[in-house]
Amino acid sequence: MECNQKINCSVGSCKYNDITTQECKLKAINIMPQVGVNTGNEKETMCVSYKKH
Repeated sequence: MECNQKINCSVGSCKYNDITTQECKLKAINIMPQVGVNTGNEKETMCVSYKKH
């Protein structure tokens, strides 16, 4: 990532989240479409880099 980019995260159970700053400490994240979710929005995405503590 560029040095001025950051990803804010409020998922406290993810091991890459710094809960004190609510920033993702992962160098890169993977985003992909959600499968089997009927939201009416085919562009719905989610972060798949989540890793439980």
